[in-house]
Amino acid sequence: MALLSERVLNMSTSATLAMAAKARELRNEGKNIIGLSLGEPDFNTPDFIKDAAIQAINDNYNSYTPVDGYADLKTAIINKFELDNKLTYDASQIVVSTGAKQSLANVALVLLNDGDEVILPAPFWVSYSDIVKLAEGVPVQVETSIDTDFKMTPEQLEAAITPKTKMIWFSSPCNPSGSVYSEAELRALATVLEKHPNIYVVSDEIYEHINFTEEHFSIARIPSLYDRTITVNGVSKAFAMTGWRIGYIGAPTAIARACNKIQGQVTSGANCIAQRATIAALEASKDKIQYMIDEFLSRRNIVLELLREIEGFNVNTPEGAFYVFPDISSFFGKTLHGTTINNATDFSMYLLEKANVATVTGDAFGNPNCIRISYAASEEQLRAAIQQIKDVL
Repeated sequence: MALLSERVLNMSTSATLAMAAKARELRNEGKNIIGLSLGEPDFNTPDFIKDAAIQAINDNYNSYTPVDGYADLKTAIINKFELDNKLTYDASQIVVSTGAKQSLANVALVLLNDGDEVILPAPFWVSYSDIVKLAEGVPVQVETSIDTDFKMTPEQLEAAITPKTKMIWFSSPCNPSGSVYSEAELRALATVLEKHPNIYVVSDEIYEHINFTEEHFSIARIPSLYDRTITVNGVSKAFAMTGWRIGYIGAPTAIARACNKIQGQVTSGANCIAQRATIAALEASKDKIQYMIDEFLSRRNIVLELLREIEGFNVNTPEGAFYVFPDISSFFGKTLHGTTINNATDFSMYLLEKANVATVTGDAFGNPNCIRISYAASEEQLRAAIQQIKDVL
């Protein structure tokens, strides 16, 4: 028997991937499972991006890449930050990685020491907590609720800060809640952080373009926070490029160089063909992906309308990403068709086994009263899934 490390034994399995695996298992048994668990666009990668990848293959891009990314890709990222986010970076501040998840892991590994605390407004993306633990940090959850659209208040942030606080991590638009912090809300949080100059901010903006508000605002635009904010982004969500595995950061130079150093010892540079395709994605007009964003908004509205017809579902209006995060705690303690629902995990498994619909328990995201439903699926699938949920409730 292998003597595995405490590091891996103490690590949780990704709940989203575990639910997807369970759904595949049931499909293999012949069940018609509708998957609403994965955060993956159901669109194909746009042709102009695929064409750039094909051209790169024909141009014989096949060698090791620079650890921190091709120079012209970094230039495209710099231009994207300037155009979309009004953020000015130079090449020494950019690191391209194998997905935004690696970007996050790099940042944790270069900044956290044993016992350093990281504030995580809950709900948060499933991997945040375990990435922090892997780097020997301590996740500190700040509970939010549907009544505040799952957003942390300045008062909550202030109360969570201790002498051991090293970082705060958050996503906007948020996975899993779809919440979007406004400029005013981020400036209010910044007012608190200005009193604590040694705390770094990790702003995960991977859903930036799937945003149904008037404007996406990056917290690094606030001058007092620019020098201690790491902005994380990538092409997975907005460009339907999940499998291409390209993420990147804009960060203070010392942090970017440290991420480059650690990446050089772990994975080295990201895939050469995917990098060339990413240049095409970032340099294109956003009009080329607007059809996906419009479709996500249409689906969101359909899902909200249908879920609000189900008694016991408490649903707010998420302003971004492609998730709804209903509070289903009214079902706790009830017995449905012989199954007692004690928590969100029970509820999510009940929907999988009885309604043949895969969702994800809110426990995985730090909120035990909710489940995450992804509407990155066709309208037909969404309508069928919610009807099946309604039938078994």
